Amino acid sequence: MSHLAPVPHDTTYYAKCMLGGVLACGVTHAGITPLDVAKCNMQVNPAKYTGLTSGLATLLREEGQTGIWKGFGPTLVGYSLQGMFKYGLYEVFKDLYSDLAGEENAKKYKPAIWLAGSASAEVFADIALCPFEMTKVKIQTSPSGTFPTGFGAALAEMKKNKVDTRYPFGSLVPLWSRQIPYTMAKFFFFEKIVQLFYTHVFTEPKETYSKSTQLGVTFASGYLAGVVCAIVSHPADSIVSLMGKPSHKGKSVGQIASETGMVTLATKGLGTRVIMIGTLTGFQWWIYDTFKSSMGLGTTGGK
Repeated sequence: MSHLAPVPHDTTYYAKCMLGGVLACGVTHAGITPLDVAKCNMQVNPAKYTGLTSGLATLLREEGQTGIWKGFGPTLVGYSLQGMFKYGLYEVFKDLYSDLAGEENAKKYKPAIWLAGSASAEVFADIALCPFEMTKVKIQTSPSGTFPTGFGAALAEMKKNKVDTRYPFGSLVPLWSRQIPYTMAKFFFFEKIVQLFYTHVFTEPKETYSKSTQLGVTFASGYLAGVVCAIVSHPADSIVSLMGKPSHKGKSVGQIASETGMVTLATKGLGTRVIMIGTLTGFQWWIYDTFKSSMGLGTTGGK
């Protein structure tokens, strides 16, 4: 089997990539918990939470500092696990599919390998994330005092009422429908934009540029990829949030979608999400590549 990488990737390489993914996703998602709380509430109760700033102001007024950090625990744990599998397994599947395709086809069908690798990795990443994502949405969108906000207590409550909450994998299919296209877009556009940068802007061999230049390319490519992703995945994201609303209990995804209307699903809270996901994706790739560089693995992508 011919390997595309100059050095065949060993388990240490994949382990380092997994750790990079934990840092990239866990830290960034947990750090923007207040934005997430506001976004989820805007999607579930748009009459009360009309915008990002006013939504945050309402939460602070009614629940204080703790109100805007609700769901921090499950966010940190869930997205750390998701990042570990998303980034780590992406590298594994990318190598695996390149090997299966053979050297010539792997070069020729590079975009298809990016898409297949990222989709395969995300299937596993979402299984790890799902119980924590469901708990996070429940904590963030339940009226104050109706559901425990502590991490352990919230998990216990979800488990105890699993007939109602459909814990632990009730949201897995909507999560897949949101995350798999999102991740395919995130990795495909990231790799493509990096490739364009190194083909048209920085035309010397990638290695000749300083680490800070390479990481600048990483951040810019991640940010632009994130903006595309936010637009692609927004309708499904709105549905995941709306499923947590008590009045939608027992309704199917199709029913919620037709009652809410496609335009609302595609646009409500989109501006906030574009800023949030653009910045988030930019930082995720930047943290991931900074970690990879510090481990001597080099930055992701290129010609």
